[in-house]
Amino acid sequence: MDIDLYFSEKLREWFEQREGRYLPWKEGQDPYKIWLAEIIMQQTRLEQGLPYYERFIAAYPTVKELAESEEQKLMKLWQGLGYYARARNLQASAIRVIEDYGGTFPDNYDDILSLKGVGEYTAAAIASFAYDLPYAVVDGNVYRVLSRYFGQELPIDSSAGKKWFKAKAQALLWEDDPANYNQAMMDFGALHCRPKNPSCGDCPLAENCGAKAKNRQLELPKKGKKIQIRKRYFYYFVWRGANGGYYLRKRQEKDIWQGLYEFPMIELDKSLKTSELKSLWAHWELEEQDWALLSGQEQQQLSHQKIIARFLWPKAPLNQALAEDWELVEVQDWADYPLPRLIAQYWEQKQLAFF
Repeated sequence: MDIDLYFSEKLREWFEQREGRYLPWKEGQDPYKIWLAEIIMQQTRLEQGLPYYERFIAAYPTVKELAESEEQKLMKLWQGLGYYARARNLQASAIRVIEDYGGTFPDNYDDILSLKGVGEYTAAAIASFAYDLPYAVVDGNVYRVLSRYFGQELPIDSSAGKKWFKAKAQALLWEDDPANYNQAMMDFGALHCRPKNPSCGDCPLAENCGAKAKNRQLELPKKGKKIQIRKRYFYYFVWRGANGGYYLRKRQEKDIWQGLYEFPMIELDKSLKTSELKSLWAHWELEEQDWALLSGQEQQQLSHQKIIARFLWPKAPLNQALAEDWELVEVQDWADYPLPRLIAQYWEQKQLAFF
């Protein structure tokens, strides 16, 4: 039996016999909506990303409105999704669509791929879903389904692995219906061939599944590189203005959270004991008795970094010479300022509601 043909036929039967997931951006094959959704859904679960997509479409119903958006509004809408470069790349690409393509989204794979923030997966998704072009997508779901079914042990993050999976996905593509093939692959991985609890007992591919034959479903796919997590220690200073409000600064560095607002901060390469904090007080020309509150550790795990933060509340007046790039913002206005999730959650815990 041709296992490729078996795979293709059984996958098509499975897809045609079930009700697909509700994906509003697929209605009408609007390339702008598909592009917007694909960028939002990168590194994001569907249930988390869908409300963001709906808010973005409400705020920016056309690519022109996205191109003309104020950065602060854009970043505020993105708040909580992480990988904030995606939002900046969205606007950069929207501007290019306006300037280079007259406001009409490009309709071929190479031009789509040339947009900032669009990689091979996203370009293939837009090309197939919007224009029915024969390009196979390869995402985490596709890696998992193919590696298990074909018993492929090449690491998915290796050059050889990426080449094999891309070629195999393309070879299996239903050329008469590339959009539904791609949707079927992603749905099957997300709903049936799941990472931890795959439905092997009623799997339509079970008869020829290489992983199931050897009871190795949970071992595949394989990765070759172990992610090294970098720890970073942020010490935030929650400085209240003389007439109310708190000081915020905009992160300008090409780093995490660029374009978001935070309390003034000092970053160190290690965690300080409470007895060692005098060095931070000295930075602001303050004495130990000038501190009213020190928080416990607050943490946020990013893909390759772990942020460990503490919040210090000085009660002495601020030396204005230290605050050149700070903004004094009233609490009721914070809803207009995009904040890192770590800070937003800490503020909510303090029950100083600003939403």
